[in-house]
Amino acid sequence: MESKKKVHLVLGSGGARGFAHMGVIDVLEEHDYEIISVTGCSMGAVVGGIYAAGFHEAYKDWALGLTKSKVFSLLDFTLGKHGFVKGERIFEVLSQFINVPQIEEFKIPFTAVAADMYTKKEVWFQSGDLYRALRASIAIPGIFTPVIDGEHVLVDGGVLNPLPLNVVKKQEDELVIAVDLNGDSPFFVLPEKNQSEDSELLKGIKEWLGKNWISPATQDLTTLASTKSLSDILFYSYEMTQDKVTEMMVDKYPPDILIEIPKSISSIFEFDRAKELISYGRKACLKALSAKTKR
Repeated sequence: MESKKKVHLVLGSGGARGFAHMGVIDVLEEHDYEIISVTGCSMGAVVGGIYAAGFHEAYKDWALGLTKSKVFSLLDFTLGKHGFVKGERIFEVLSQFINVPQIEEFKIPFTAVAADMYTKKEVWFQSGDLYRALRASIAIPGIFTPVIDGEHVLVDGGVLNPLPLNVVKKQEDELVIAVDLNGDSPFFVLPEKNQSEDSELLKGIKEWLGKNWISPATQDLTTLASTKSLSDILFYSYEMTQDKVTEMMVDKYPPDILIEIPKSISSIFEFDRAKELISYGRKACLKALSAKTKR
């Protein structure tokens, strides 16, 4: 019997698009790839960490049941000046049915990447409490409040390294497969979304925030947000920086297979579209594996 191909899996940041990571993982397992390590940033850390802990199917089932109202209920808003979502409620909910061991006890080695605003360096979580590591890794500046750890101020790892290929130390006969959630050009298109439905979550967020966040001086932004996702507006420049960092990382640490998920398929908050995004991840992975085989 032919031995399974050993894979170091690197999962990038990208909000709700991270559900595509689940489809990638499913395809790799179905095609006899053995995932021997997982490194993730932001949503890539969430999906990858829960997979490495052994709860992939339970998490996927939960994600498939998310609706716009359920997603909104998971956003624990705060009037703090460092962000308007605490980001703790989601992990409280997950911990009710996913009771993970310490990271160092995982059968599959796992690394979650965050960024320290105090030292201006990456922070690699490879031991300790998974949910604490994930909470730090998803702390998108301006959206989620940072994690304060002594003198350290931890935020989303995507600030410094949205596709942390530098973490991987592969041996001969091992592959590095990376999933970039911020690709530019889609090679196929999802069915058109109902624009009125697509804006419901945004409407709910704006209604709660009201004058606490959107001031009269930002009226142009508010007008633009009626036709474009607010997250797209907020993160346009942020994503351009991420794109450049990812490009440099891929150039310096080229993966054996790069799976690109275009940012156009979903905004960062569309967690109610898990079924579509998982399916997209499957198709993107199959396409990348097929291209690799033909070389």
